[in-house]
Amino acid sequence: MNRRNLLAASALGLGASLAGPSLVRAQAARVLKFIPQIDLAFLDPHWTTAYVTRGHGHMIFDTLYGQDAGFKASPQMVEGHVVAEDGRRWTLTLRPGLLWHDGEKVTARDCVASIRRWAKRDALGGALMTATDELSAPDDRTILFRLNKPFPLLPDALGKVTSPMPAMMPERLANTDPFRQITEMVGSGPFRWVADERVAGSRNVYAKFEKYVPRQDGTPEWNAGPKLVHFDRVEWTTIPDAATKQAALQRGEQDWWENPTHDLLPPLRRDRRIRIEVTNSTGSVDMMRLNHLQPPFDNPAIRRAMLHAFSQADFMQAIVGNDPAMYRTPHGVFCPDTPMASEAGLEPLMGPRDFDKVRRMLKEAGYAGEKTTMLVATDYAQFKAIGEVAADVMGRIGMTVDFVATDWGTMLQRRNNRGPVDQGGWSCFATGWEGVDHMDPSNHYAVRGNGNDAGAWPGWCVSPKLEALRSAWFDAPDVPAQQAICRDLQVQAMQDVPSIPLGQYIQPTAYRSTLAGVSKGFPTFWNVRRS
Repeated sequence: MNRRNLLAASALGLGASLAGPSLVRAQAARVLKFIPQIDLAFLDPHWTTAYVTRGHGHMIFDTLYGQDAGFKASPQMVEGHVVAEDGRRWTLTLRPGLLWHDGEKVTARDCVASIRRWAKRDALGGALMTATDELSAPDDRTILFRLNKPFPLLPDALGKVTSPMPAMMPERLANTDPFRQITEMVGSGPFRWVADERVAGSRNVYAKFEKYVPRQDGTPEWNAGPKLVHFDRVEWTTIPDAATKQAALQRGEQDWWENPTHDLLPPLRRDRRIRIEVTNSTGSVDMMRLNHLQPPFDNPAIRRAMLHAFSQADFMQAIVGNDPAMYRTPHGVFCPDTPMASEAGLEPLMGPRDFDKVRRMLKEAGYAGEKTTMLVATDYAQFKAIGEVAADVMGRIGMTVDFVATDWGTMLQRRNNRGPVDQGGWSCFATGWEGVDHMDPSNHYAVRGNGNDAGAWPGWCVSPKLEALRSAWFDAPDVPAQQAICRDLQVQAMQDVPSIPLGQYIQPTAYRSTLAGVSKGFPTFWNVRRS
């Protein structure tokens, strides 16, 4: 090689070495790396109430309406609506130019099929369909509801932020039996799911949908307002260990950790490169769900005895520590500090715990040492903590506890088993919800008394009184009337005990200070950008 060629080659090599870090930085700027709360075990956003699936669903699928931080509904896929005939006829018009990820046009027929499928799995959707005599698509852009009575919550139902999300999908997918999962992810939302890059238990990848047309108005909070995508890719990385998550965030290997554990908040707060923020003011409300079909909790007297055993403060402190600003008790049926919440009927949950009294109550109720199989999803730190406290208390009051440590996905599958514990059944499981799910009876699975229905939430409580009170709430003329019904509903829940409320805690999120535009609500990835 002559000198000129040698110098040229050296220059090319130097240029490549200098360009390398710049190229890496440019690529990183277009990719957002996120640590979700748990592995994405289920893909179908109609099929499960799991929040990780709700978040996945909002990446891919859009909704007809959205809700802002005040939980006020606003148009999303729809251009608007017209209400006529004293609230019994709703005409919704889709925005023009909406496309599915496969390039096909979004039609009203797709949306009608999607609404029908979702409503068979959703409590509020079911109430909407009960009030609906006809749901049709007169043309490609028009969705028509003919109701048998006014249902002013229609936009709230079709845009709700709670699970299962009212995802709109192509008619061919929406015609799938709602009790059978779909795995083909074709939506019209701001991101496409990159199926061939999925690594189960480790990674999920979403790519910007270039043909997505955001709406031009609304407040960008929760699932409302314009959805402007600034990243080419969003990568979800499942990391089981909390300390590993912390290290990855602090080293810049990850940009955002959805739900940092409370014991790791102090070092994260001391790191100026990390922002800690409470984006969901309703927090998390936790509970122990009881199986009404199998011993011992098929006995209502035993269920009521359990209310006197558990200290809500003990459960909350096991999750968040001793800082009283991070949790609220007493917590009843409804999210604390919201209009439907009260302390009516909560006396069994309040005051010092008396284990001798509870043992007497159990004996009088006929408890004879039956095995109590508790399902505990130990890959959720808060549920692991709840399970450990509950198992200790139940042992101290003389119950025989079978502590089944499992992962969240397996627990979700097993809890569908209605059989005895020796045939793969269960007695109770620890779970939790965002407080927004429990602001009123409309979408509150844990106070339903419809246990005989095919789609009833596992636990299968049968209570005509709870169902009657829920129905009355929809027909109440004003907020004071709704509040009175909710007080009665809570008192009845303390008699039927579909679940045991364990308290509310505040859950911050943590992200790198280089991110801007993080919205209020659950993690969404539109409007987020590098600052």
